[in-house]
Amino acid sequence: MGTKLLRFKHKGNTYWGVFEKQVHIVEHEAKSLHDILSNGREAIELAKRNERVISEEEITLLSPVTEDSNIFCQGTNYSKHREEAGFTKQKPPYNLLFTKASSTLTSATADIVYPSHIQLLDYEIELGVIIKNNITVPTKITDNNIGDYIDGFVIANDLSARDVQIVEQQWFKGKSYRGFCPVGPYIYLLDKKEIHYLDQLELHLQINGETRQRVITNQLLYKPAETLTEMSEIFNLKTGDLILTGTPGGVCLRLDSEIINMIYDNAITHQDKIDYFIKTQQHNGYLKPGDIMRLEIKSTDGVIDLGVQENKLIQATDKY
Repeated sequence: MGTKLLRFKHKGNTYWGVFEKQVHIVEHEAKSLHDILSNGREAIELAKRNERVISEEEITLLSPVTEDSNIFCQGTNYSKHREEAGFTKQKPPYNLLFTKASSTLTSATADIVYPSHIQLLDYEIELGVIIKNNITVPTKITDNNIGDYIDGFVIANDLSARDVQIVEQQWFKGKSYRGFCPVGPYIYLLDKKEIHYLDQLELHLQINGETRQRVITNQLLYKPAETLTEMSEIFNLKTGDLILTGTPGGVCLRLDSEIINMIYDNAITHQDKIDYFIKTQQHNGYLKPGDIMRLEIKSTDGVIDLGVQENKLIQATDKY
């Protein structure tokens, strides 16, 4: 079985821990995910057997992915979501890659501030994979060797301000507000024999108890081995980096050729585009303050369980 690695606060101090019914403290002062994965393996293993434990109720969860990690993302990587976004459902000729700011990272239980000027906030459940070893040269990654490059799995929610992302055509900006990437509750560090579960994980997202997204990862169009191979040909990846593999159908966003043509028409004013876009989207069930997002990822046979992520959206105030 794999290891459930979490990061948390207890009595004002920050710790790494291993979750096994109770929280076993890892005796290592790593400040970052990169550090604990690079230098703290022995301490993680020892934590499973030590007696320095805390009950889950006594801790405050933090994001197990730390802000020194890069967040690399795949877009429109499931057929149904491609159709929602105005594309054909077939696998496209290229992998759509983008990034999110690492300051979006927050915990699996934190309240998420709904920016006051955003009108169309959308959710996106995604399987996150954690990079195991630095990749600094073009590398052929296959189903046979991918266990050398993926360390673990984690739940992520790629929250997206669609009225910025789509109208301004800025994916980075629309997805990079603080708190727009809840991660966790923990990273499931894989035993090498478990890497085949990449194709057997079920993603499930609910809003206020209503199922909105549900899919199994065997439906990914660009799978992790192919994606990491391509990434390695372009840029470096380091231990602890987070790859978001794409969201399935069931988001609030709905695009068609008429909307897309409107957005790209430079003769139309920005305000007219905003007004038109909001009118087309306003009945699609977008998030609002007070909504509760519940995300789960489990293997279809129940062997791997990434826990539960549950975040409430709160209205922005002068405090923020």
